[in-house]
Amino acid sequence: MATFISVPLKKSSEVDLVKPLSKYVTAAYPAGEEQGEHVRAVEELHKLRRSALGRPLDKHESSLEILLRYYDQLSAVEAKFPFSENQLCLTFTWKDAFDKGSLFGGSVKLSLASLGYEKTCVLFNCAALASQIAAEQNIDNDECLKAAAKYYQLASGAFSHIKDTVLSALNREPTMDICPETVGTLSLIMLAQAQEVFFLKATSDKMKDAVIAKLANQAADFYGDAFKQCQYKDNLPKYFYFQEVLPVLAAKHCIMQANAELHQSILAKQKKRFGEEIGRLQHAAELVKTVASRYDEYVSVKDLTDKINRALTAAKKDNDFIYHDRVPEIKDLEPIGKAALVKATAITPPLSQKFTDLFEKMVPMAVQQSMSVYGQRKAETVNRLVGTMREATNLCNGVLASLNLPAALEDLSGDSIPQSIAEKARSIVEQGGLQSIEQLIRDLPELLTRNREILDESLKMLDDEETTDNELRSKFNQRWNRTPSGDLYKPLRAEGGNFRNILDKAVQADQVVKDRYSTHCDMIALLCKPENELNAAIPSANPTKTLQGSEVVNVLRSQLAQLEEMKKERETLEGEIKAVTFDMSSTFLTALAQDGAISEEQLSLSHLDKLYGSYNQRVQATIRTQEELLGQVQTSHQEFSSLKQSNTESNQREDILKKLASAHDSYVEISNNLREGTKFYNDLTEILLKFQNKCSDIVFARKTERDELLKELQQSIAREPSAPSFSVPAYQSTPAAAAPGPTPAPRTVFQPQQQPQPKPQPPSRPPPPTFTPQAASMTPASPAPSGPPQPVAPAAQGPPYPSYQGYPGYYQMPMGYNPYAYGQYNMPNMPYMPYQTPPGQGGYPGAPPAGQPYPGYPQQPPQQQPYYPQQ
Repeated sequence: MATFISVPLKKSSEVDLVKPLSKYVTAAYPAGEEQGEHVRAVEELHKLRRSALGRPLDKHESSLEILLRYYDQLSAVEAKFPFSENQLCLTFTWKDAFDKGSLFGGSVKLSLASLGYEKTCVLFNCAALASQIAAEQNIDNDECLKAAAKYYQLASGAFSHIKDTVLSALNREPTMDICPETVGTLSLIMLAQAQEVFFLKATSDKMKDAVIAKLANQAADFYGDAFKQCQYKDNLPKYFYFQEVLPVLAAKHCIMQANAELHQSILAKQKKRFGEEIGRLQHAAELVKTVASRYDEYVSVKDLTDKINRALTAAKKDNDFIYHDRVPEIKDLEPIGKAALVKATAITPPLSQKFTDLFEKMVPMAVQQSMSVYGQRKAETVNRLVGTMREATNLCNGVLASLNLPAALEDLSGDSIPQSIAEKARSIVEQGGLQSIEQLIRDLPELLTRNREILDESLKMLDDEETTDNELRSKFNQRWNRTPSGDLYKPLRAEGGNFRNILDKAVQADQVVKDRYSTHCDMIALLCKPENELNAAIPSANPTKTLQGSEVVNVLRSQLAQLEEMKKERETLEGEIKAVTFDMSSTFLTALAQDGAISEEQLSLSHLDKLYGSYNQRVQATIRTQEELLGQVQTSHQEFSSLKQSNTESNQREDILKKLASAHDSYVEISNNLREGTKFYNDLTEILLKFQNKCSDIVFARKTERDELLKELQQSIAREPSAPSFSVPAYQSTPAAAAPGPTPAPRTVFQPQQQPQPKPQPPSRPPPPTFTPQAASMTPASPAPSGPPQPVAPAAQGPPYPSYQGYPGYYQMPMGYNPYAYGQYNMPNMPYMPYQTPPGQGGYPGAPPAGQPYPGYPQQPPQQQPYYPQQ
């Protein structure tokens, strides 16, 4: 009776996990011990996949443990790598578990760049292997029954989980084996079998008949639901698997209901309801009789039938002679209760007891993304504070240069070079003078061109692949059912457009620096000359020497000293701001663990405010101090200027000194800008190379997917008929008699259904021909077992393969017929017929009247021929 249903495994193609995952690790994590650990974990993951999917699995718990470990690892790693078609693209290919393929092509398979698809298929295999292990258990052993119930419930839970998640995990139409209708049906089947196992255990433990009856009735209900699910889904019966499962489900439904009625009859007997006992036993006998007549080849019910019949005979005998109780109709009997002791196991990773996360030290992608955004916010905060201080310093330098300070205080003699101008000249010479700036300016176009070439090449790869995809889509129309490249590349194109905007802005900034250099180039060149030439280029003047010891000069010098001290404080403050570090990963991990999500903006802004709030106050304080000091310096300089003697020479000298001071400040700023620009282009080159690798990887993955899809389309096109079907004349074919298939039990939970007809049985394949003139003349025809004689058939022009009933070209031939008739003229009672027909086509003698045998042929009763040709 215990015939259990198991599910076949899906098969997967080999996938290289090491190369793409290792490439991502080396790009995302700095070289060191942490990177090495992640690379080793990637290799272990690849080995685990090969162990789980790259070899046949035994029907043993250890094999299931490997599959569960791989599924758990996929669940853990899903959040730590950016698996998607436009980021880390890994294409997984799986075959349909139930489709066995055809002569002209392999079985149906689907390739997707989705880790969710891989997880779904692996979980399907976990459920399938669990069903196979459960079906192998010894039902006579108590521990084996417990194991079988556990595995069936696990399989039911896994199939149910796939039903709920497959559409969202794939975002496209799945293969039929993992579609919601199929896995939903399989989940019901597994749950019914788990309930049946509990019924068997209760029977083995000799529990109360009332309990056993409820368990059996519940199992019958589960089997009925599974049968209805199979019956009412048009796409399921096309599988040969479900064609064999369907009668088993119908038989199990009847058997479980019969067991429920049997044990309930025992309960009725105990309560002295003898008529009810007989009624229930009669219903049980009808149910097992239905199973024996329709599903005997699938399930044996001999023992149960004998048990029910013995009980029914004894009950009738006792009732006829002793009790004379009225036997009620089955519809009038009280319904048997139900007791469901099984439920689908919830799929909550980790499912394996031996699971260890290979990437335990790698933070989830949500944390990585939050860290990236936090890093941008931190950089913006630092740049804002440092930029504010630098702008204030430049403003201060500009104001002092416009006032010719501190050179005006040092140039009271009117003939020598002011000390500050001499120091600025030496500083420019030490930094390389004009040559260093001109070299930096010459390098910028080359760096810009390199970055543009990398960006253009990256986008060209996307354009070429998208063009190919659009051409194939227009050629195959709806058959080209993969994600359009235009939709897939939108994030990459947006990223590329952002890089192009950055380059355009960088070009504008370069031009601003070049224009500024052109403005101050002459004065910078003058500062680079020797001291005597510099002194000769500065006009002389004769100001009043009495100003050297005046109070105005001392006050002005004190104010300038305070400004210099403030600039040094800003340099120190800038270093402190840049040195601030804090690891936000722990904060984000805690938020993710507590809330299941990360509010990055709120956490980042509050933390940055704590880190840089005090520095922001200090920056603002230096700006206020500078404003006060510059106001005082301007007032003091007005007094100083009014004391100086005004003449043309002194004005020219002061004007030159102002330009020299401004040229020094411009030289320093231009040098810094050019070096920052050079660093910017070099850093951008690394970023663009990563972008290029990302584009290259996705284009390669798309090419692999395209080639796979093209191969499948070619196979499907080859399997399609080259011409539409047409009707064959009646005289060329003899339709096979329709064989009735098994129908489900007469139960109210489902309607009877005509089962698929058995395949026609073809004749044996004849031996190869050996034509001789004598044999050609002795080729009689034989009549069909019934009906009018068959028409004369022309000589075979191709290989002598047998034809099948129901197909064009089929002719019913009796046993013993030899289409080549070699050696038949030696048979007894066989008259020799000389060759009379013209050459080119051998004729057949006319058929005898209907119902009369051919003379000379031994007659044999009709036999059932085997399905496959016998060698």
